[in-house]
Amino acid sequence: MGKYKKPLVKISNLSKIFEIQNIYALKSINVEFYPGKIIGLVGPDGAGKTTLIRIMAGLLKPTHGNVEILGNDTIQQSKNIYQLISYMPQKFGLYEDLTVLQNLNLYADLQNISKKSREDIFEKLLHFTNLKSFTKRLAKNLSGGMKQKLGLACTLLRKPQFLLLDEPSVGVDPISRRELWKMVLALSKENISILWSTAYLDEAEKCQEVLLLNKGGLLYFGPPEILTNKMKERVFQIQNISENRRSVLSKALKDEATIDGIIQGNSVRIVLKPTLKTLDISKFNPGKDAILKTISPRFEDAFIDILGGGPKKASPLLKLIPPIKKEKEIVLEVIGLKKCFGDFTAVDQINFSVKRGEIFGLLGPNGAGKSTTFKMLCGLLKPTQGDAYIVGLSIKKVTSQARARIGYMAQKFSLYENMTVVQNMNFFSGIYPIPNIKRKNIVNKLITIFDLSKFINTKASKLPLGFKQRLALSCAIMHNPEVLFLDEPTSGVDPITRREFWNHINGMVEKGISVIITTHFMDEAEYCDRIGLINKGQLIIIGTPDELKNSVASKDLPSPTLEDAFIIFSKKEKKDVTKI
Repeated sequence: MGKYKKPLVKISNLSKIFEIQNIYALKSINVEFYPGKIIGLVGPDGAGKTTLIRIMAGLLKPTHGNVEILGNDTIQQSKNIYQLISYMPQKFGLYEDLTVLQNLNLYADLQNISKKSREDIFEKLLHFTNLKSFTKRLAKNLSGGMKQKLGLACTLLRKPQFLLLDEPSVGVDPISRRELWKMVLALSKENISILWSTAYLDEAEKCQEVLLLNKGGLLYFGPPEILTNKMKERVFQIQNISENRRSVLSKALKDEATIDGIIQGNSVRIVLKPTLKTLDISKFNPGKDAILKTISPRFEDAFIDILGGGPKKASPLLKLIPPIKKEKEIVLEVIGLKKCFGDFTAVDQINFSVKRGEIFGLLGPNGAGKSTTFKMLCGLLKPTQGDAYIVGLSIKKVTSQARARIGYMAQKFSLYENMTVVQNMNFFSGIYPIPNIKRKNIVNKLITIFDLSKFINTKASKLPLGFKQRLALSCAIMHNPEVLFLDEPTSGVDPITRREFWNHINGMVEKGISVIITTHFMDEAEYCDRIGLINKGQLIIIGTPDELKNSVASKDLPSPTLEDAFIIFSKKEKKDVTKI
């Protein structure tokens, strides 16, 4: 507690029931935390994180109990609360058709900041967020990271004592995430206390304390390292795998000794039950040279453990999707692809190919050209130059035939939000080449596989994020595509939901489907067979995750992560990189 006698926040017997669903969003929360700290707020989708933040901000009334901030009740003394806090919601309301400076002025008007004091405040915030060179740029033309920085600047126009950030790093690349984190650390040194809700558990690991919710209840509150240290000697890597690593992971997850497992390059990371200290890996058939090595735990291991473990069953999609006949080994060939918008070149001479049953990651900073490339490959944008071939079919010459062989899950939820789950699924089953007699059966099976039955009559706009993503994926694969494009499919969802998604992806790949994916989660990128790094519209380098990591190893960085490799390569030009 240090020198502070009064808590910054005191949460007493807090519960919130949403009457329409008749469920507890929060249930009997009791916790106190003190000024001068960065506190991480984590939990699975639907845990109650946003509800808790909105109650703290005085935007929701509790059903029972109360929240006090520096002794002020968030409902009874709401005017005082607004002077103490600043709140950046998950979807910050920037005005897309206003410039950076116009957005700042608008929010300054809303907060009654005088014209005289604005110049100095704006100067400091623009310098702090590195947006000084972009004051005349429209918000809609900013990258994801720059939008988040502008949102943070608007939130900080009045210096708060307590800053509430609801997943500020969702959808931004690793470089921007690191920059946001540096900004938050700088704010904490100015005696601003921060609550940081996040789906990235490496961010939570950096916080001084972590508040972990699940199903509205408080599972843990305290320093993250206490939970992490409990996982010592329970976390291992199966290294030197010479056989199919996805098969090794699948067998490891089915074993009663494990509670979690993920792919890390050419290795498989597993977490064992508390009673076990070692494991016979030969039954997973990893190859004769494979070894089991103890590695340091991280907070994500503890998070999965306290929630009861990750998904262990094989994806039910394995039974639904028929094996694809191997007519062609190369299913996607991209040749000299270029896209210009006026004088701006968004994608410049991209060349790569993808094999059948391969996971190819297209990674890069916000604004690098990934989504533009995806839209061209899916026939949604016409290339300025070049072409791409889906199973030998030109996307320029036979667009409709090529599109019938692909599935596409867009970066932003692109289904019909005013339609229910079942209406969306029926609609998409109708526009794909699925025989009428099979449509109802396929829709029903996908509803079961993705656990959508309790939401079939719910409008898509009302779905929790994880279930929105499940619905989008089900609609993208119902016609058994040969090539599946996934544009940041797990952005903003929790680690358990991400594992569930990759369980499905691995199952589809085993059936011969090729997957091209973009992601800002570098742990996810480890699942890829190969990765292409794109920056400023150019493809910088292609290699396996391990090749990319090894290529940036140095005396100062002997064991680089994939995030380290991403950041190093993203600072280089194409001409500066030697091919792996």
